[in-house]
Order: sequence, then structure tokens, then C-alpha cells
Amino acid sequence: MLADEKARKGKLRSHGVLKHDKNREQNILKLREALICHTFRTSKYDVFTIHKPKEREIYRLPYYPDRIVHHAVMNILEPVWVSIFTEDTYSCIKNKGIHAAAKKVKKALHDDKERTKFCLKIDIRKFYPSINRDILKGIIRRKIKDAELLSLLDEVIDSAEGVPIGNYLSQYFANLYLAYFDHWMKEKKGIKYYFRYADDIIVLHHNKRFLHDLFQDMQVYFADQLKLQIKNNWQIFPVSARGIDFVGYVFHHTHTLLRKSIKQHLCHRLARINRHKILTGAEFKQNICPWWGWAKYCNSRNLINKLSKKSKYEIKFRR
Repeated sequence: MLADEKARKGKLRSHGVLKHDKNREQNILKLREALICHTFRTSKYDVFTIHKPKEREIYRLPYYPDRIVHHAVMNILEPVWVSIFTEDTYSCIKNKGIHAAAKKVKKALHDDKERTKFCLKIDIRKFYPSINRDILKGIIRRKIKDAELLSLLDEVIDSAEGVPIGNYLSQYFANLYLAYFDHWMKEKKGIKYYFRYADDIIVLHHNKRFLHDLFQDMQVYFADQLKLQIKNNWQIFPVSARGIDFVGYVFHHTHTLLRKSIKQHLCHRLARINRHKILTGAEFKQNICPWWGWAKYCNSRNLINKLSKKSKYEIKFRR
């Protein structure tokens, strides 16, 4: 019942929730029985493709029974798995999202300019589809020993190739897959300024040669331990030359700006509103609030001032 309550947040009018609610208590009892008797099987995925911000195949499961089961699992496992993550792992963890990562990077650049002169930036090639299921099962078994739970997790893992994007459990599987790499970086390699959001990774250091050597070691670890490949667009560069593009922002030692693509989307949305819509002040804020959340946490005063001059609506916020 608790999993059902959590899974339906923000989805009360969705088809899956409305259909489930016609026989809610009966469905919950039936699902409980399937889990006890080990007859639960993952439903067929609805697969579709999105093209922004880049082309990806998204796997969607029905609300009942799958999403309820996934939430029931995470009600128990979330504190267990979160205890494994390092302090600088940020994706899909309560109170450790984009803004927490941005705050930590800004603090490192501001407080220690000498030891953050250079940045190594990488991400993983086709990360979710490339996750090796046998390795993932082995990582899970380092912490979980309950045979019935492991059987259920194995069934979910084996329901698709790799780890399907869009599956509620996938975000935790993906984080867990790199959790021991995080510890290797922090404890074995002694990296102080290491930050990971999903498969986007940055390392800050004062020595460029050190970062090149570290990159070689990281390649070996990914290939041997996790069967992953680093994308060819990896970079090592001086932070003072161009800033670090990470979690939607571009970080410099002295200031932080919005990523160019986010800034463009905000400008395009305002242009469309100015051309086609007549809104109240509250409706206007609702229309641009996704971008507003980005702009509030960086040095965007000049951008907002320019947009204010071209907008029919008042644009201002409290930092």
C-alpha cells in the first residue's frame, strides 16, 4: 500500500492509476500473493524513442503491477544502497540532485583555485544499454544476501538487454553499477575533487600530467571491471580557458553560467509566449518555471535583464 501511494504521486490522472483504482484493494492483494508465491513476472515493455536532448530508446512499464513492485523494492533497498554511495555521487539520490552537485563544484572551484586548475571530463558510451547484467548481479550480491529478493531483482534485470532507460529501478541499478568505481577513485587513487552525476564524471586537479595518467587507469578499470567504454569526446583542459560544462551549468572559478542549450530553450519559450499567448502573471511563471529553476542558481542577472526588456511580462526573482 505504501509503494502504491508513492508510485502514484504526480500521476493521479494517468490511465494506469485510474485503471488500477477500479480494483485497487483486489489488485494489491493479488500482487502480494504473486510476490509471496514467486509468480511475479515483469510485464511487456512499451518501447518508444525520444530525440531531445539526444536520441534514446525509452522503456515504459505499466503502473500496475510493475511500478508498484519497483517502489516496494526501493522502500526497503534505498537506504541500503544509498549507504554504499560516496559523498560526491549525486544522481537519483534524495537531497543530492543537480543543485547539490552544482553547489559542491562551485565551492571546490572557489575555495581551492590552486588545486582545481585542470579538469578531466568524461562520460560513458551508451551507458544504460552497455551495463553487463552478470556484473550488475554480482555488485548487488555484495550487499544483499536474501535469496527471494535476489530472485526478484534478477527477474527485473533479465527483462531487457542492459538496463532499460525509463524503468524506475534502472536509475538505482545504474548508480550502483558505478558505486565501487567511485570508491576506487576516492580511496585507491586519492582523488579529492571527483564528482559524478549518473555517467557524467569530472575530476579536478592541479597537475595536467596526473589527469592524463589517471584517465589511462580509468579506461583500464572500466574495460576490465565493468565492461564499459569511455566516449571519445573526453577532455582535459584548463578551467580558466573555458569553464566546466556539467549538470546544466558552465562553472568558472569566479562565476557560474547557464549551459548554452538551456539558455536557448528559455529564450525560445519566451519568444513563443510573447507571440502567441496572453497569460496572467501566475500562468507566465508556470510556463517558464523549469528554466527559472536553472537561472536562479547561477550568475544570470545580465541574461534576465536582457530578456525582461523584450518580454511583455515582468521577469524577476529572489535568489
